[in-house]
Amino acid sequence: EKLLVESGGGLVQPGGSLTLACTASVFTFGDYAIGWFRQVPGKECEGVSCISGSDGSIYYDDSASGRFTISRDKDKNMAWLQMNSLKPEDTAIYYCATGELSYYCSESPQSIDFPSWGQGTQVTVSS
Repeated sequence: EKLLVESGGGLVQPGGSLTLACTASVFTFGDYAIGWFRQVPGKECEGVSCISGSDGSIYYDDSASGRFTISRDKDKNMAWLQMNSLKPEDTAIYYCATGELSYYCSESPQSIDFPSWGQGTQVTVSS
């Protein structure tokens, strides 16, 4: 049903690491841009990172820069978000989403520009 499936979430202590994976079913990522978003109940959806499909441009939100790494593999039809030095404020539901073929990751991804979303995976950072 959902064309994108996130995995890898869970409970981790502050300072720990998690790697989230995003897998496309039925279709191929191809040259679509891939964005990672997170949302806390009652808060606006926040763009975390983005990687373009064609030119490989990458964007990290200030909150993620230096700690998170986004990557993709066309042959495996997968994308990842490696998260290090996790903080309690990173706690959220994380979603991967695909954007447009021409999307250039030069700024914080906006949900309106990423039509296809996965079901989300919960990340909880707590001691």
